[in-house]
Amino acid sequence: MARMMTLLPLTAAALLASGCSRNGEIDATGGVSVTRSACPAIAVPAHTGDITLFDPPGSTDSRAIDVVANLTNLRSTCDDSGNMVNVQANFVVQARRANGQGAREVILPYFASVIRGGRIVVSKSVSRVALRFADGETRASTTGTASASISRAAATLPADVRERITRKRKAGDEDAAVDPLANPAVREAVQRASFELLVGFQLTDAQLQYNATR
Repeated sequence: MARMMTLLPLTAAALLASGCSRNGEIDATGGVSVTRSACPAIAVPAHTGDITLFDPPGSTDSRAIDVVANLTNLRSTCDDSGNMVNVQANFVVQARRANGQGAREVILPYFASVIRGGRIVVSKSVSRVALRFADGETRASTTGTASASISRAAATLPADVRERITRKRKAGDEDAAVDPLANPAVREAVQRASFELLVGFQLTDAQLQYNATR
């Protein structure tokens, strides 16, 4: 999955509950059927997908760059068949170092956060990945994982909200051109039932500022 540079607002199309047609099909009324899953979206928040280590620490001079690592290839599997929605994310960390002399191990921290409604932190965990550079090598890679469990009930839209979003509308109907999410109650219900699993490097304030301003 490509890095998400910003957390985008949820759109009506992305939040429609499933109908009888398969995802992306044109249904009998001419509308597009979109499936809304209880599984959380996964993404790397802006400025947390890479980390730069300096030698000496505290420097931000390009000549002092020691190790640069990137978090990439974020993928997930999800099981939403039970009362709990369980998601497992996998990713790759690729790194390079400036000096290839000697074998070396570099430990990097990363976080996994579950966000509800785009703003509420439900849970957060911090783990670590180990990068092992062989003597003479300037590049190394490793893999990492993150997981989360979410209540299926919490990730399910109320029946009345689902009906309002998916109700078939015909041209000429009074509300045919009205976005259901324009209704504050509907929009709030959709936000409450929407979750994200965000994964990125656990950066210090200085590292985050460096990423944001370089």
